[in-house]
Amino acid sequence: MARLKLTLACWDYDRTRALQDERVRPDGIQLTYLNLPVEETFFRMLRHREFDVSEMSLSSYVLSRLRRDPPFVAIPVFPSRMFRHSCIYVRAGSGIDAPRDLAGRRVGVPEYQLTACVWIRGILADEHELPVDGVVYVTGGQEQAGRSEKLALDLPSAIRVVPAPRSKTLASMLADGEIDALYTPRVPSTFDGVRVRRLFDDFPARERDYFHRTGIFPIMHVVAIRRDVYERHQWIAQSLCKAFRTAQRLAYEELGETAALKTMLPWLTAHVAETRAAMGDDFWPYGLERNRAALSTFVRYSHEQGLAKRRLEPEELFVPESLEAFRI
Repeated sequence: MARLKLTLACWDYDRTRALQDERVRPDGIQLTYLNLPVEETFFRMLRHREFDVSEMSLSSYVLSRLRRDPPFVAIPVFPSRMFRHSCIYVRAGSGIDAPRDLAGRRVGVPEYQLTACVWIRGILADEHELPVDGVVYVTGGQEQAGRSEKLALDLPSAIRVVPAPRSKTLASMLADGEIDALYTPRVPSTFDGVRVRRLFDDFPARERDYFHRTGIFPIMHVVAIRRDVYERHQWIAQSLCKAFRTAQRLAYEELGETAALKTMLPWLTAHVAETRAAMGDDFWPYGLERNRAALSTFVRYSHEQGLAKRRLEPEELFVPESLEAFRI
C-alpha cells in the first residue's frame, strides 16, 4: 500500500531519534525527517510554510492561531521543554542582584515574542512582582547583529520595545553596559561568570522549587502541521501522535540502560533516578491533560504581555483527533 509522503523538520532529539532513523514509522506515512536547527525550521515554516510538519515555537504557534485564516494546526507533542531560571544574564556592577532590581532597566531579548522570553517575563511577574512593562526591551541579534522579529507585533503602548543598533549584538551590549540584562535561551558568548553572570546562580534549586510548587515544566515547542495538509488527510494527526509517543518511549528506555551509558554524562543513572523521584516516571509528558497547567499559564502570559489579543483555551491549540490519541 502506498504511504503518504510527508516532510518533518525537527532537530536531533533523543525523543524523536527513532523517527529520524526509521525505527518508528507512522502508520500510513512515509516520513522524510529533516534534521534542522530550530531557528532555521521556525523561519522557513513561519515565513514560507516549506514543510508539511515541523516543530514550532509555542509562542509563534499561539499567535498564528489568532489569524483570520490560521495556517497551522498542532498536536500535543512537545519536542522541547526547559526551565528558564538559568536564562537571565546580568552585567556585573549593574547593581542587579535580585529580580526587583531589573525595574526600569534596559533588557535585551533576541525577539520579544520568543517563547523562552515569554516564560521568563511571566515567571518574573508571577513569582517576583516584576511587571512586564517595568523594563525597556531591546531586541536584536544575540551573536549576529540585525535580527528582527519573525512575526509582526502590535503591542500595547505601555510595553516599550526598541531595536538594538543594527551594528551591535546583544551579547556585546551586555558586556559593554549598553544593556543591563539579557533574557535568552542560548548562553551569550560574553558570559564568563564574572563580567557577565546569571541572575540566579542557584538556578537548579530554584527550578526544582518552581516545579514542586506549580507542577509546571515549561513547554517551548509544539509539533505543527500545515493546515492544508491536515484538512486533506485528517487521519495523520493520530498517526503522528502514536509515532511520537512510541519514539519517546524508546528514549525513556535508553535513559534507563545501565550496561553501558549511551549519553556522555558520567552520572546519568543518578540524574535519571533523581528526575523520576522529583517528577515521576513520565517526566516529559505529551497530551493535553497533564500539560493543562503549563499551557494555561503560557496562553495567559501571551495575552498579558500584549502578544495574543485573546486568551486562548488550551483545547483550542490542538486538533481533536490528537486529544483522543493520548486518551487511548
